Amino acid sequence: MATSQIETVSTGVDKAKLALSVVLLLAALAGFYFLAKQGAMVQWSVLLGGLVLAVGVFLVSESGKRFIAFCRDSYREVKKVVWPTRKEAVQMTMYVFGFVVVMALFLWLTDKTLEWVFYDLILGWRK
Repeated sequence: MATSQIETVSTGVDKAKLALSVVLLLAALAGFYFLAKQGAMVQWSVLLGGLVLAVGVFLVSESGKRFIAFCRDSYREVKKVVWPTRKEAVQMTMYVFGFVVVMALFLWLTDKTLEWVFYDLILGWRK
């Protein structure tokens, strides 16, 4: 039986780190727009510096550490995937294209048959 756990921010210090991260992000965005008269170089420097600081503060928080662990686990799982060879990928693509063509022909024939039945046989309309 699987138990579901609700993950919450546990400590006040961790909450403060997350709040600081959000404040740094907002300050970086505000600085980018308020420093428009200073030139593009200053604007982008403030934005990128603020983003780097915000991400840095986030990554040292408990949520950031869990995020890093999740990324590592995901990367390990991706390395376990058995990717198809080029031949297999081309083969499967051709199967899909073939199926699409067959379905298109089937739907076209169904449409034309229904059109013939309704307009020519039942209603007697000629085009």
